[in-house]
Amino acid sequence: MATTTTHRRSEAAEATAGGLTVFAAVLLFIAGVLDLFQGIMAIANDDVFVTTPNYVFKFDLTSWGWIQLVLGVIAMAVSAGLFTRATWARVAGVGIAGLLIIANFLSVPYYPVWSLALIAMYAFVIWGLCVVRREP
Repeated sequence: MATTTTHRRSEAAEATAGGLTVFAAVLLFIAGVLDLFQGIMAIANDDVFVTTPNYVFKFDLTSWGWIQLVLGVIAMAVSAGLFTRATWARVAGVGIAGLLIIANFLSVPYYPVWSLALIAMYAFVIWGLCVVRREP
């Protein structure tokens, strides 16, 4: 004889899950805006960034600025989907945050403090989206 058990989440667990998703959505939006600004700065005025002559991953700052700008816009769009607690938005949020961590790692020599702050923000976004269990 097989028995089935039904697991019910408490209201506190539901509130915590919703709170972490909103936290990740807000942080992803803010970090996306910052990446958007970083892209605009790189496109408009290359003199803002430090030049590093011997960096292994050397990029043209204008093309790198367009990459940052596009990824920032995508991050802001995904954050809008996170406010609806959609599963696709959680998956896309983890993916875009991972891509932006890589993009900001590659830009550390050009703008170190800004890049490291954004890496930390995206790491918190990934944590906030992965720690919440999937909706039933």
